[in-house]
Amino acid sequence: MFNSSTLLQVKAFARLDGLILAMVWLASMWLVIRQPQSSWGAILMLSTPFFIGWRLKAFRDRVLSGVISFRRGLCFACYVFFYASLVFALGQFVYFKYLDNGAFITMIKQGLAAMRPVYEQNGLDISNLETGEKVAEMMSAGDLVLTFMMYNLMVGLVVSLLLAFIYKKSKRETQ
Repeated sequence: MFNSSTLLQVKAFARLDGLILAMVWLASMWLVIRQPQSSWGAILMLSTPFFIGWRLKAFRDRVLSGVISFRRGLCFACYVFFYASLVFALGQFVYFKYLDNGAFITMIKQGLAAMRPVYEQNGLDISNLETGEKVAEMMSAGDLVLTFMMYNLMVGLVVSLLLAFIYKKSKRETQ
């Protein structure tokens, strides 16, 4: 049964883990933008499911005595993604609004320019790349942040479903 004290407990632990995950994402973003040739930013970002799985398992084992339902695991993981997305969006907004000075959009445009020869070589229409460049130039800090936040929440839902299924454990399984 899911009652208010259970939900408060899940949300309290998820807030803490969401804050930690947001810090990992901010470090990842910083590395991707400041050191694009390094793979550390991508490694940090790809560690997200492993981090949440580790925290979900710790929540299950330390707080819930080794028993967690699929629904509670899903709720925990979704809340972690939700809180992490909120904090990450705040950090991104500050960065894009006050610190970036167009570096991120320049990086996107350079990536699209690097793809142009591949498109031409394969006989693909490059008008999509040109449209992408125009759209990137028109995006404000709020547009970028909202785009990333929606992406994080959608991916978070899928990852949460998988992790909740993997880490669910009933009383029968613990005996």
